[in-house]
Amino acid sequence: MKGVFLILNAGSSSLKFAVHEAGSPVTPPLLRGKISGLGTTPVFSAQDNSGADIDPGALAALEPDSNHETLIADLLPWLASRIRGQPLVAVGHRVVHGGQHFDAPVLISPEVLRQLDTFVPLAPLHQPHNLAAIRAVAKWQPAIPQIACFDTSFHRSQNRLAELFALPRDLTNAGVVRYGFHGLSYEYIASILPDHLGERASGRMIVAHLGNGSSICALKDRKSAATSMGFTALDGLMMGCRCGTLDPGVILYLMQAKGMTAPVIEALLYTQSGLLGVSGISNDMHVLQDSDSPHAKEAIDLYCYRAACGLAGLLPSIGGLDGIVFTAGIGENSALVRRLICGHLSWLGISLNDDANDRNATAIGSTQSKVPVLVLPTNEEVIVARACHALLPDGRAQRPQEQYENTAQIDTGQ
Repeated sequence: MKGVFLILNAGSSSLKFAVHEAGSPVTPPLLRGKISGLGTTPVFSAQDNSGADIDPGALAALEPDSNHETLIADLLPWLASRIRGQPLVAVGHRVVHGGQHFDAPVLISPEVLRQLDTFVPLAPLHQPHNLAAIRAVAKWQPAIPQIACFDTSFHRSQNRLAELFALPRDLTNAGVVRYGFHGLSYEYIASILPDHLGERASGRMIVAHLGNGSSICALKDRKSAATSMGFTALDGLMMGCRCGTLDPGVILYLMQAKGMTAPVIEALLYTQSGLLGVSGISNDMHVLQDSDSPHAKEAIDLYCYRAACGLAGLLPSIGGLDGIVFTAGIGENSALVRRLICGHLSWLGISLNDDANDRNATAIGSTQSKVPVLVLPTNEEVIVARACHALLPDGRAQRPQEQYENTAQIDTGQ
């Protein structure tokens, strides 16, 4: 065996990880897991390739105030102990924003990291954590190659009209365009669609990635044609703590009439809105569904209404509809959310099999539904592992030695 790839996916509220065998086509992970509840009460879980739970050891008792940086520092030695005897070949990362220039996975260098730092204001909930993971690995094992895979890359197949804002051309040329996000999730779903739909997989598909962060993507020929998120991961659908699409005049009003500063507004829109803001209770869909509060019900209803509107609004980009896929935490697990969204879309001939929907089955459309409706688990880590294999096909860095050594020069932020 030539070694393993470690995959890290540092999200806004979770840290996912997986270990894949290197030097061969990507197979199921040797182990995978996640730390959820970041910012509240972190919970660690991990499974081996048989699905059996792995003893978390010291990671079973994580501090409530642990942040991404401290958790990653604790996780890396734990992972190293689990892959003993198998050299770590490379570490792959999900990075949310790649801007205009990064349209494919890249080997990380000091210059690449400096460019990625400039995108932090465009993804303040995610980019800092993505880059913190890169720096933590560089500090731990500076000679190991690291690979960045971008959520924005998958959407570079969109045509120009789908990317444009109606702003002065100088701003457009400076990069103020619609980038789109959750691209690794959409790329994975696109890759497995033929397994479920055969030739129909290349048709006009809508994929709804619904979680604490939510977006919708319209696919044609299994490529992104349009998506609900734009310049930042704040746009589009209502989310767990983010407002989604908002009249820009509201921002001006908050600044001019309410005297709110940019940092205060940023916190409002990114961390105090969405399901949390409307319900006043929680950003967790499970909590809201179990609540008898009318505000919780209204938050769920608004979330589903906005999702249905977003889905319908993308149909012109693909000229019709041949199927719908629900994925991510809410999309995969909330029968109520799927039922409410599809209820708003019954005019498209969409109907659900209630029993299949309640069971979170793969195919949940009724026999009368004009298009198939699927529930497919996403797997962003697999896409990163495939990128590692593509860039390092035989388990070795394919670049000059002096560039390889530059990996050790990454600014660790210390």
